[in-house]
Amino acid sequence: MEQRTELKKTLKPHWVWAIALGSSIGWGAFVQPTNWIAQSGPLGVMIGFIIGALLMMLIAVSYGFLIREYPVSGGEFAYAYISLGRTHAFISGWFLTLGYICIVALNASALALMFKFVFPTVIENFMLYTVAGWDVYMTEILVATIGLLIFAYLNIKGSGLTGSMQFVFCVVMLLSVFLLTGMVGAAPGTGLANVQPFFNPEMTTFASIISIVAIAPWAYVGFDNVPQAAEEFNFSSQKAFGLIIFALMAAALLYCFMILATAMTAPWQDLIGQNGVWGTGDAIQRVLGNGGLAILVTALSMGIFTGLNGFIISSSRLLFAMSRAKMLPRAFSRLHPRTQTPYVGIAFTVGLSMVAPWFGREVLMWVVDMSSIGVSIAYFYTCFTAYKLYGWSADSERTSSVFVVSPIKKSMALLGAIASAIFVALLLVPGSPAVLGKESLIALLIWTALGGIFYLVKRQEYLLIPERELNYLILGKEAGKVMRQNCSEVNTEEFMG
Repeated sequence: MEQRTELKKTLKPHWVWAIALGSSIGWGAFVQPTNWIAQSGPLGVMIGFIIGALLMMLIAVSYGFLIREYPVSGGEFAYAYISLGRTHAFISGWFLTLGYICIVALNASALALMFKFVFPTVIENFMLYTVAGWDVYMTEILVATIGLLIFAYLNIKGSGLTGSMQFVFCVVMLLSVFLLTGMVGAAPGTGLANVQPFFNPEMTTFASIISIVAIAPWAYVGFDNVPQAAEEFNFSSQKAFGLIIFALMAAALLYCFMILATAMTAPWQDLIGQNGVWGTGDAIQRVLGNGGLAILVTALSMGIFTGLNGFIISSSRLLFAMSRAKMLPRAFSRLHPRTQTPYVGIAFTVGLSMVAPWFGREVLMWVVDMSSIGVSIAYFYTCFTAYKLYGWSADSERTSSVFVVSPIKKSMALLGAIASAIFVALLLVPGSPAVLGKESLIALLIWTALGGIFYLVKRQEYLLIPERELNYLILGKEAGKVMRQNCSEVNTEEFMG
């Protein structure tokens, strides 16, 4: 067997916590509050995010277990391979790659949106065209492109640099949000009275809450970046679960504080229907002036930077792992000769993301909305794999050398798998309060078709790789026996078919 390329172990625990938190927050917590409040009412949004965080913690139990046992790049791609074989590994990796790259592109777009609000006379120049009602400016594209190039360069320089930056960004972001909420609460004419009515009066309380719960996979996507970086831990992988839980708690707190700060500025129903570029920015500026806006811009900048940085890390590691398994071209598993980073995957992620600003933000939102499906599918594979590896009792049938008797955690893994399936259903079933729009469904079908074509092209080569070699390439020399019964059955059926 050929030598397996491996990444350097440079990431410290607090850096990994910052990767999970910063990736989970991104731009949405600072750009979307007025939209979310209009949809569900302030308390409906906060309850929805808290329930969403609890569901993510349920799913995180499976992540913590699998990271501990299989600390390799690839995350959900590797987990799907362990329990269900090669085809499912490809499905998981394909949809997750789309989700990660879309979020990189959307964070770059959010950077341009922030500049458009703060410096409108600078950004709104050299208009090119209008797409789906969104005016596309050359200066807007340049801002997004420059931001992407800077973070591509920093990521190629090394994970030690990007990890430490991520931690600093997260600390500044948290401090800015806490300060902003306190200032709004202390300002004249603001307060909890403005938060009423707590829910959207045009919807039932249940519908108000569940419409926010449905976007939890999108709102908290990022904590699952931890397994993508697991191969680079310079500490015991047993700490991963605690870092993920701590990150999810901080993310839920930050979402709730931003909703509260926005809703307290004025009776929240007065914030709806205003045609500003950035509703949350308008609300904060009216109450706290340019000083408050500067704090909000600082928090948003940190959220965008952590999102860009975290998802460039995770997408490049996922591409690296899939290439190492010979599922993608070999170039993606090449490491930079000096910094030992997967520079081709970083360049590909950033290069593809640079295309997005040319299509306008509305078109990009369609694609990102459907990428929530891919994230939920990845969650399902993770929980299903953990469910297979946990046993109800010591008499349970062993399908792997990694076997833990824990009926409670097995039940939690099962609940996590069910929750993941429910997330998919909420996004796809007609009549659901969170069902995807027509444009997002079309984008999903296009991406699925592209995946099918790519798989058919690579299928024969991929399926002919000996199982022992593929185990080594995906899971490493220390992985031990994997769930051979399941993998062998799937592979035999695929090969004979």
